[in-house]
Amino acid sequence: MNELMMIFRNPYNPDFKPSLEQMQASIKQWQDWIGGIAAQGKFVSTNRLSSIGGKILKANNVITDGPYAELKEIVGGNIVVKADSMDEALKLAEGCPILFVGGNVELRSIIKM
Repeated sequence: MNELMMIFRNPYNPDFKPSLEQMQASIKQWQDWIGGIAAQGKFVSTNRLSSIGGKILKANNVITDGPYAELKEIVGGNIVVKADSMDEALKLAEGCPILFVGGNVELRSIIKM
């Protein structure tokens, strides 16, 4: 069984200010979706990225602030799953809540180091 990473991207929308109820509903969707993957024994790990700042290190030790608001997409987090094939991982990704808000899921095989 292979490990694959699902990378969640969503469109940047500075005007989106969810209510407490919307945030709770979203969290529940994510918990249910990840819980379904875990129930199949396919869950490895997950992380959500903070939307509060960061740093970017470039060549020649150039450090800038990031992520940049002018980006069209934001990487929001990832989940690592176990799957026998890319097709199986795509099936697991089908119910991802990011898809319901105009986002997308990038799937990448993980190479163990």
